[in-house]
Amino acid sequence: MAVIGGGPGGLYTAALLKRLDPGRDITLWERNPADRTFGFGVVLSDETLGGIEHADPEVYGALRRAFVHWDDIDIVHRNTRHTCRGHRFAALGRHRLLEILHERCRSLGVDLRFGAEAPDPARLARTHDLVVAADGVHSGTREAFAHVFRPRITTHRCRYIWLAADFAFDAFRFEIAETEHGVMQLHGYPYSRPSPGHHPSTRPSGSRGRGASTVIVEMREEVWHAAGFDAIDTGESVARCAKIFSDALGGRPLKSADSAWTTFRTVVNERWSHGAVVLLGDAAHTAHFSIGSGTKLAVEDALALAACLDEQPSTEAALTAYEAERRPVVASTQRAARASLEWFEDLSLHLAQPPRRFAFNLLTRSRRVTHDNLRLRDARFTRSVEREFGCPPGTPPMFTPFRLRGLTLRNRVVVSPMDMYSAADGVPGDFHLVHLGARALGGAGLVMTEMVCVSPEGRITPGCAGLYTGRQAEAWRRITDFVHTRAPGAAIGVQLGHSGRKGSTKVMWEGMDEPLDDGNWPLVAASPLPYRPGGQVPRELSRAQLTDLREQFAAAAVRAARAGFDLLELHCAHGYLLSGFLSPLTNHRTDAYGGSPQKRLRFPLEVFDAVRAVWPGDRPMTVRISATDWAEGGTTAEDAVAIARAFAAHGADAIDVSTGQVVADETPEFGRSYQTPFADRIRHEAGVPVIAVGAISSWDDVNSLILAGRTDLCALARPHLYDPHWTLHAAAEQGYEGPGAVWPAPYLAGSRRPRTGRTDAPGPRLGLGG
Repeated sequence: MAVIGGGPGGLYTAALLKRLDPGRDITLWERNPADRTFGFGVVLSDETLGGIEHADPEVYGALRRAFVHWDDIDIVHRNTRHTCRGHRFAALGRHRLLEILHERCRSLGVDLRFGAEAPDPARLARTHDLVVAADGVHSGTREAFAHVFRPRITTHRCRYIWLAADFAFDAFRFEIAETEHGVMQLHGYPYSRPSPGHHPSTRPSGSRGRGASTVIVEMREEVWHAAGFDAIDTGESVARCAKIFSDALGGRPLKSADSAWTTFRTVVNERWSHGAVVLLGDAAHTAHFSIGSGTKLAVEDALALAACLDEQPSTEAALTAYEAERRPVVASTQRAARASLEWFEDLSLHLAQPPRRFAFNLLTRSRRVTHDNLRLRDARFTRSVEREFGCPPGTPPMFTPFRLRGLTLRNRVVVSPMDMYSAADGVPGDFHLVHLGARALGGAGLVMTEMVCVSPEGRITPGCAGLYTGRQAEAWRRITDFVHTRAPGAAIGVQLGHSGRKGSTKVMWEGMDEPLDDGNWPLVAASPLPYRPGGQVPRELSRAQLTDLREQFAAAAVRAARAGFDLLELHCAHGYLLSGFLSPLTNHRTDAYGGSPQKRLRFPLEVFDAVRAVWPGDRPMTVRISATDWAEGGTTAEDAVAIARAFAAHGADAIDVSTGQVVADETPEFGRSYQTPFADRIRHEAGVPVIAVGAISSWDDVNSLILAGRTDLCALARPHLYDPHWTLHAAAEQGYEGPGAVWPAPYLAGSRRPRTGRTDAPGPRLGLGG
């Protein structure tokens, strides 16, 4: 077996493979000398350490003796330090980690070849049963087989440099410096204890005497250039960083070990193995250092690869099992790392937040640490953030009220618009009464209808609801009356829209976006472009037709007001008619309604103005937009901010921030709460309230997003299909009883979770003394 790369992942793989089968002939090549390494400290999680302890107690014992442990995170911003306790960290010097692994490999009989380039990986694959490519982010092996692995490498927007300080921080420290050139940040953590009996005469703030800490200084590319770091050498860069963060360092210098400014690169591969060659660690995947994951992932890869080779009947089966086991874990970590790095890239958005809320926002940036998680770790810190936010005692953030124009919502939960495809001739019936009524009874602050169409031709399917006749309005009045009388405190909103080029299709469960077998109606859109290849081609709307459509929206809004809706949302997302005008991928017009972003906005804004003019002045209006098309050349996050600003300037009270569904060949980056960063950006840059949507599934997510200031309201769809009483159950599970979640009187007996079995009985005897 051959291992290419002598970092922690490669060394630990070699040691595990040799330990599991001493008869294996394992050679490891590392181009650098044995005593040369990059970086200073390494952080490992309890989970990873548990795996190491189980797989190799000898390595675990050596690591445990070298570890520095600490529990606190310090966040310093605008001369204020906030400390959050209860976190568990373990770190050691990278040099020491490599020494431990060198010793273990040698004791087991691994052939370590330092200062030696590995032979060509293709040649190794012909002469070895297994070739493990652990050769890092710049992997030559990956490049040699790029046509098979198909790597995607994304370079990000910050520059950073990896440094060290000759003392140990008391905590994991984040410090923000607002300079004349822009925002810079320091990430620091201890990795070496002070020597026994050391008594320094001066003790810098935040240190505990001698020892050592990793210090990473990071800033946006444009800040790096403005500060002149591109024009000075590493020595001067290190000295300037020490001066900028002198308070954190207590005036001490920083040191470098061949450090250089670089930009982080996210590596993703479509495949991790090719014949006998397998990628491991940074060669296969990278995750941003701000969640401390690089070495952790490499060590976990090694554990999984060794186990799969031990368990599976062949190398081919083992490599397949290894990738199947690790890929979901890595993908989840990369999503969290991406959220974290983007938060730091956009750090300037959050600087004006109240100090405790800023600290909470930073701590929860990756969405892996949550409100409930922090409450368990440090209840005192979390309560202080809640007080600053304005939560009454015992009130979770999600159950605080929120005001939009003349409407006060009792909590921050919205039942997201969901097409039910269950109307007859556009008329909502008993199904809609039960569907929407149940969710209003279930405690949500705002219940939204599905997209209600403004004309028969504006329907998506024959089962879509409408507001283009008086009969439809009367049917909706029946539903709003039920909500207002039987679920007092709940508000109900209507979403108005037109299908555009995505109309005349089957209902979802018969074939989503597939054209009807018969009975199709003609489609209209900004431009004559079908939604799917081979689909129906819409007619490009003429100026006269645009006027007619605008009047259809206004007439539907008048009916919606008479039907008793509390809020109206204009649907300008998901590739439907108005969204089709906003995106450059779907609007190819050359007249006054196409071309520049301002021209593409013109018709949606005309519709908004027409609706706002007839919608009651005390009732709020929101607009749903797709903040990105998830497709090259489409709407970007920057475009979305401009779109939100335009609607806010015309009187929109909030922006409902969704993404995608504009073009059929989109490539969305799915994941938990994956759309919330777009809402966060719009909220801070456009200065308008936002509704966040997209895989928000738990009440802990809602509390976290609200308290961090990333959104004002959270809209949930599928959770409300699973549980119509999702909000009331969230209150019960948090032990909350108050005005933000009022149980209907007939349901009060069910306001506590039913018991599922005895929990107070004596446990069984499992031993006989001793």
